[in-house]
Amino acid sequence: MYAPLPATAARAQALLEQLSSAEQLSLLSGATPFWAGMADIALRDASHRHPWPAGVVPRLRLPGLQFVDGPRGVGLEGGATTFPVPIARGASWNPELEEQIGAAIAREARSFGANWVAAVCVNLLRHPGWGRAQESYGEDPLHVGELGAAMTRGLQRHAIACVKHFALNSIDSSRFVVDVQASPRVLHELYLPQFRACVEAGAGSVMSAYNRVNGEWCGQHRLLLHDILKRRWGFQGLVVSDFIFGIRDGLAALLAGQDLEMPFRMVFEGCLPQALAAGTLPTERLADAVRRQLQLQLSVPEGHYPSSLRQCSAHRRLAREAARQSIVLLRNEGKLLPLRGLRSLAVIGPLAATANLGDHGSSDTRPSPGAVVTPLEGLRRAAPELALHHSDGSHPDQAAAIARRSDAAVVVAGLDWRLEGEHIHPGDIAPVLAQIPPPDWLLQRLGPKRVLPRWKPVAEAIAWVTSHGSARPGGAFASGDRTTLTLPPAQVALIERVAQANPRTVVVLMGGGAILCQPWQQRVAGLLLLWYPGQEGGAALADVLLGQVSPSGRLPFAIPTHADHLPPFAPRAAQITYDLWHGYRRLQRHHHPAAYPFGFGLSYGRFVLSEAALVHQGDQAVEVGVQVQVQVQVQNAGPMAAAAVVQVYLEPPGLAVERPPRTLVAFQRVPLQAGESRRISLAVPLRRLAFFDEQRDGFVLEGGRHRLVLAQHSEDPGLACELELQAGWVGP
Repeated sequence: MYAPLPATAARAQALLEQLSSAEQLSLLSGATPFWAGMADIALRDASHRHPWPAGVVPRLRLPGLQFVDGPRGVGLEGGATTFPVPIARGASWNPELEEQIGAAIAREARSFGANWVAAVCVNLLRHPGWGRAQESYGEDPLHVGELGAAMTRGLQRHAIACVKHFALNSIDSSRFVVDVQASPRVLHELYLPQFRACVEAGAGSVMSAYNRVNGEWCGQHRLLLHDILKRRWGFQGLVVSDFIFGIRDGLAALLAGQDLEMPFRMVFEGCLPQALAAGTLPTERLADAVRRQLQLQLSVPEGHYPSSLRQCSAHRRLAREAARQSIVLLRNEGKLLPLRGLRSLAVIGPLAATANLGDHGSSDTRPSPGAVVTPLEGLRRAAPELALHHSDGSHPDQAAAIARRSDAAVVVAGLDWRLEGEHIHPGDIAPVLAQIPPPDWLLQRLGPKRVLPRWKPVAEAIAWVTSHGSARPGGAFASGDRTTLTLPPAQVALIERVAQANPRTVVVLMGGGAILCQPWQQRVAGLLLLWYPGQEGGAALADVLLGQVSPSGRLPFAIPTHADHLPPFAPRAAQITYDLWHGYRRLQRHHHPAAYPFGFGLSYGRFVLSEAALVHQGDQAVEVGVQVQVQVQVQNAGPMAAAAVVQVYLEPPGLAVERPPRTLVAFQRVPLQAGESRRISLAVPLRRLAFFDEQRDGFVLEGGRHRLVLAQHSEDPGLACELELQAGWVGP
């Protein structure tokens, strides 16, 4: 857990005492004026040009916090490495690799002068239609939390990690208006544990969300920001608003636990000076918010970070390894893959020769020209002796003819930034615009006495005009959530046409969420997920298709057979209720087998689990506070090196309350050579076996027999161990 060193805390207190009240108030907002900042974004693409500063005090030699986005790499012009998107890295099930990526992103951020990186996105994927599914690690809170914590640890080696968006932010098209209803049990069992894991891993900052939860805006939600985050979890870092439109009521937000409004001087500046003068803003709360920021500034690790770090060979290798480990093989009929002994290969599809890195919203990256290896280029480089025939698929008959005369065909299809991504409805932000103070130039030209009394109706008029706007077609924020989970019809027709022409057809899917593949998947021999694979994705794809490495990705979400098996999802919902049932939990509860289960993925290896055992077993019950150790022998009985992903699922007694039939409680990625066997041990803290009791406001164990199932995916019968637990308190 992040905690300032005693010397850092003392120095921050000394600096605080040197600040005037006006200076303290200024540190509660980003350093950039709103109107100038918005013009900079609109006219000069500022979000990709420089970090956003806050807390700069030249007279005290405070350089401030310098913020950049970075879920898939630093989002600034200048050649930063673009890694696979988080949902792809979630498919690796490899926290150790994720920690390395976090450290690499932080190093590159420092090379731009940034020291604060928003790369930890742990909102749960409740529905695969969410436009920003690509920014999450998946649908399960334990899995997401382990990867988010790893990213946090990596970032904190060189910078300040920002964890977002707290909380329940998983519908994009209505994120500025939706009110998400959720019970305390749903919050603490599903939608908050991953944030807690990141806090416990040492995150220096947490970003609140735009949406409401149970009627209150997240940016001013005292239960979330103060009672849970700061008091229950003991968070000593900084709470920052989501960008530009994350604060509705400035005084309410600060009193609820919000510490900083970013990136502009906006709502806080418009109301907090008056609140302090009137005595409605306690000086203790003001001092606490400033102290937290000063401590964070002083905690930034020292070091020299040259621009040569960007896209250095080590980071490119890391990006390629991440893309390799993320590829999920879903179908391999007749063991067509790996492709060997070929003389010719057809590479077909609209995305085969396209740099397809993800959406164009806040997580957008700007790799150097020519730095992105496309699927076609990756195959060309890996097999120069192979006759490659390429078609973009715009003429299906021509594509089919190419496929027919080739030894095998690869069709690269899927989604891009036009079909899913971040989204803004301009009308939704109008209430915030009405509170923005006038621009500095107007105040300087006419004077505050002439401007301020007349400004409110002007701001309201600007907000009214904005409320009648719409997202610019084809713009960076125009895609949003998906209302259909299938491929565009033209892509389906192309796949079917090519597969008819050549039965040795492999479909490579790109995208950030689940794609329903019924019924055309039965017509192709191979099917794999490439995701948005980062700048080395084409090289990684060639490595897997040609058998240089075995595919080792596992699904970070379940893919249903039908969209009706998913929870309700309305992109423009004003209110929605979240319950315990989504993803693999919902499918199992309603007895719907998945098309491809959570945790599923094929391999060129063949894994055998045996000799499962518990360290604590027998008649004596496990005491509260003791971790359960689950052991199993893992063998790769296949012909080549490969990595297993061993998953442990809890099947609870379910006598006290209704609980999911299975819940992931531990996992471990296990690389094995051909024929190698290894015994591993997985720790399961008792909190993961408990449920949240709303009456006792904490986690409790059920009494009775619990089954821990070692499996290779959520529907795998696996190997079961049983243990007897006494009912008891686990903790808040």
